[in-house]
Amino acid sequence: MTTFLIGLAILFGGGFFYGKICEHVIKPDDRKTPAFAKEDGVDYVPMKTWKNSLINLLNIAGTGPVLGPIQGILFGPIAFILIPIGNILGGSMHDYFSGMLALRNGGMQMPDLVKKYTNNVVFNIYNIFICLLMLLVGAVFIYTPGDIASTQVLGFSGKATDVSTWVVYGCIFVYYIAATMFPIDKIIGRIYPIFGAILLFSAVGVFCGIFLKGYQLQEFTLASLSGGHPFSQKLIPMFFITVACGIVSGFHSTQTAIISRNVTNEHQGRITFYNMMVLEGFIAMIWAAAAMGAVSVNITNSEQLFKAPAQVIGIVARDMLGSVGGMVAILGVIVLPITSGDTALRSLRLMIADFLRLSQKPLKNRLYISIPVFVLVAVILWLAKTSPDGFNMLWRYFAWSNQTISIFAFAIITIYLLGKGNKTAAFMSLVPGAWYSFITFSFICNAPIGLGLSYNVSMILGAVFAAAYAFLTFRQGVKLHELKAPLEAVAVY
Repeated sequence: MTTFLIGLAILFGGGFFYGKICEHVIKPDDRKTPAFAKEDGVDYVPMKTWKNSLINLLNIAGTGPVLGPIQGILFGPIAFILIPIGNILGGSMHDYFSGMLALRNGGMQMPDLVKKYTNNVVFNIYNIFICLLMLLVGAVFIYTPGDIASTQVLGFSGKATDVSTWVVYGCIFVYYIAATMFPIDKIIGRIYPIFGAILLFSAVGVFCGIFLKGYQLQEFTLASLSGGHPFSQKLIPMFFITVACGIVSGFHSTQTAIISRNVTNEHQGRITFYNMMVLEGFIAMIWAAAAMGAVSVNITNSEQLFKAPAQVIGIVARDMLGSVGGMVAILGVIVLPITSGDTALRSLRLMIADFLRLSQKPLKNRLYISIPVFVLVAVILWLAKTSPDGFNMLWRYFAWSNQTISIFAFAIITIYLLGKGNKTAAFMSLVPGAWYSFITFSFICNAPIGLGLSYNVSMILGAVFAAAYAFLTFRQGVKLHELKAPLEAVAVY
């Protein structure tokens, strides 16, 4: 339990101090924000700080900070240290600067930010990755909450041959369509406070249950590192791919860009962007501890953590909170992916609209983009559900592409800071960007879903790729500084 508590102290203490440092670097001011300058009643809508923060938390917190840590704790108690350190130095900083850059560029979406700070080649590569990721997020976050709801709430089989499975999927799909099509304050802004209350009960209930049920948590020692993963997974890079959203998630940069269109003052950025990622790290810590404790009291086992983490959610929730409380906790976990999937598809609509320069105020324009998007998501969902290994394949590619997207955001943050002449601060994003370049490239080189190369060769190639990434990113930032290129779209205000 001591290691877990130390991890929480690092998370909240480090989050407070490093958040202040990030805020000092960006220097928020009282300039007019896009919510007022571009108000259109659809996407650019001024909203209160608490509502923006809650929406952003629910947007970014999918099943990643639950299912990822449940599997990640199999690497041992080192997870209780790596999650908070990675969250503070990587994920929260990533989310804050991404949101603030979008805010200072008129609510610009990530593809346009990538194009502005890099070049057309990088922009085109990013567009391919981000469109695929958003489609995968939409499909995964129908599949996951749909199956949990079917099997653990409604008592259905959850099989592809069961009509009830597709009815549940259809209900989520209809909600996604409404959330994607209608103004943000009409659907998302009104229903999210209810979802937030469920999420809060779920997180606090499981956190208290860890102590009240007397779950035993392992302590970190140097000897604990030698135990290894029970299913022979390597800590590097697998831990950082598995525990994605609680540490770093490239998906988050697309979501902070959405909320940047609703923020009414730059000083709200820290609580809206940075602090909400810290809270996601807290959710990840809670479920990592709950999973480890569940194994210690024999209500589940390592094989379930690895192969069926979704089942562990119901087992743990009911053991800690009883039938009624456990059901509410399960609903909280269902809320997480649903409130990420809806805005993933919304942000995909906005990115396509920005690329096509197509106004989203007329309903017909939203339909032109949304209909093909939802057809593609439906096809991916069908293929994943009807194939024996479809979802496992889908999830692996989703996790890898999610982390890969983060290196683009880290790059533009670094370039922005270098362009402003702040070389010291630029390393705040350059170091985690290079690290995740190494992680994602070495993973895809080594993994069976990738090139299948040997571990040692993959590590070397990953290191080479990370070095090239760092060099090219640094050079681009220095170049923009020397050219005195405009780094903020003040003109759009």
